[in-house]
Amino acid sequence: MNKIIFFVLTAVFALMQSACKKEVTERAPVITNVRNYAASPADTLVNSITTGQWVVLIGHNLKDAVQISFNGVPATINSVMFSDTSATVLVPAVIPFPSVPAESLNTIRYITRQGTTTFTFGIVAPPPTISSISNENANEGDSVYINGLNLFFINELTFAGAPITNYATAADGTSIGFVLPALSQSGPVVITTKSGTASTAFNVNDSTTGVLCDFDNINTFSWGTNTDNSSVNFPGNRGYYAVLSNDILPAGDGNWWNSQRSINTNDVQWVPVDSLSLPIDQYAFKFEINVPDAWSGTSIYVVKGYAFDYMARYEPWQGANATVTPFTTKGWHTVTIPLSTFRANDGKGTAAASLTTLLGSSGNGAVNIQTKNFSASPSASGLQAAIDNIRVVKIK
Repeated sequence: MNKIIFFVLTAVFALMQSACKKEVTERAPVITNVRNYAASPADTLVNSITTGQWVVLIGHNLKDAVQISFNGVPATINSVMFSDTSATVLVPAVIPFPSVPAESLNTIRYITRQGTTTFTFGIVAPPPTISSISNENANEGDSVYINGLNLFFINELTFAGAPITNYATAADGTSIGFVLPALSQSGPVVITTKSGTASTAFNVNDSTTGVLCDFDNINTFSWGTNTDNSSVNFPGNRGYYAVLSNDILPAGDGNWWNSQRSINTNDVQWVPVDSLSLPIDQYAFKFEINVPDAWSGTSIYVVKGYAFDYMARYEPWQGANATVTPFTTKGWHTVTIPLSTFRANDGKGTAAASLTTLLGSSGNGAVNIQTKNFSASPSASGLQAAIDNIRVVKIK
């Protein structure tokens, strides 16, 4: 009798385990296909996806996802965009394709509290993009870094027409570093990879295009701080440059007219008159800067013609969530400020809507690069910075 009871209980337990396993299996996520995230009729099924692309995963039991990864790289999850049969998700912008393990290539891994599924699907590396160049006017022998995305599988790299064959790439494809060879001309930066080609809309090693003041051949400097051409304090210079300098500033100190606190030029043509109808984001204000000692607290800002209705603030020491990290450049560094980032209300308000809104109908006026402590506390440090090659160039 005991044996009969034992066998019955064993059978019941086995059936319960089987039922539980079946229930868990039935509640595990399933992906059946991938759709482009776009308004109809562009919301079609796709055969492959790429980094930085919004997609809709179609299937079952997709609610309550705890992790979604593409080629092993987790995506950011927004639970509001999930249902039981679909999940809208942004493919990570950075996927280190060369270092992705073979078993993780072309996979979408989906994890919920009820289970996990791995869906095999084509995930391809997109063409490269260039977001910035550490020094657009570097000298022979200087270290130069190109920043962007998908900078791997490189077939060819040229800098102002000069081929670069010896370089180091970041594992995640976000930068390329090299020592600059001798250059004989100006020209764009061009990167060709297995996935495509990226080229800058502007030239590097360019001493004339859009230059408003270089303190040498194009010297529109009017008054303000001192200029110098010494390579002792600021090595790697190309002739003369201006030096912004101040000690620790009291709270709210905006006395930019004080000694060595500003660079002010004569009237110059920021943008050609026949280009003022172009979108404002097609142009950027640029200069090279050299900051040898740790800097934080003092803000450098740019205005046109002593008008403070719009300004752009350059505060590289300012991080996210009001964090502060003292900043140095370790040599000369190119600063790029899109004209679309010039804003009202001390540079924190509404952005200028157009080139004529920012620059007026003539596009002409003085360049004013000045310093202020916008904080309610004394600045954390003083400032010692050389500035050269002030220019406005087309970036798109």
